[in-house]
Amino acid sequence: MNVEDYENKRTSKNNLRTAEDKKRKIFVIQKHAARRLHYDLRLEMDGVLKSWAVPKEPPVEAGVKRLAVQVEDHPLEYANFEGIIPEGHYGAGKVEIWDKGRYILRERTENKIIFDLEGERLRGTYVLIRFKGDKNWLFFKRKNRNVNAFIYP
Repeated sequence: MNVEDYENKRTSKNNLRTAEDKKRKIFVIQKHAARRLHYDLRLEMDGVLKSWAVPKEPPVEAGVKRLAVQVEDHPLEYANFEGIIPEGHYGAGKVEIWDKGRYILRERTENKIIFDLEGERLRGTYVLIRFKGDKNWLFFKRKNRNVNAFIYP
């Protein structure tokens, strides 16, 4: 193999890796002690962080369903925010990162979003399904079909 062939092969592999990395978007869950303690789920989409307020701790195991109320989009820079929002400001209270990482979008329609989380606490396939109006969604972890197929042939 000559140097040019080697460089082309190397460049081609790098391009594949870059394309794979582009599929992985930012996600963060911020624990937010505002008037009421809740968790803010944020997914990088369309150049912003699409956001949902989850009143209870996010589901770690399949079978646990949570209400997720869609709230306003946030700038991407907000994914790293931890600190205190001062009294008198919208969302006043302590914000800390509860989980963060990357996710891969599997399906997105007007009423359903399916995504694989690769976080420190949350890992696996998660689903958001819209119900009861525009802002209310159901948030849950999907059962691992591969594991279930192996255990229950």
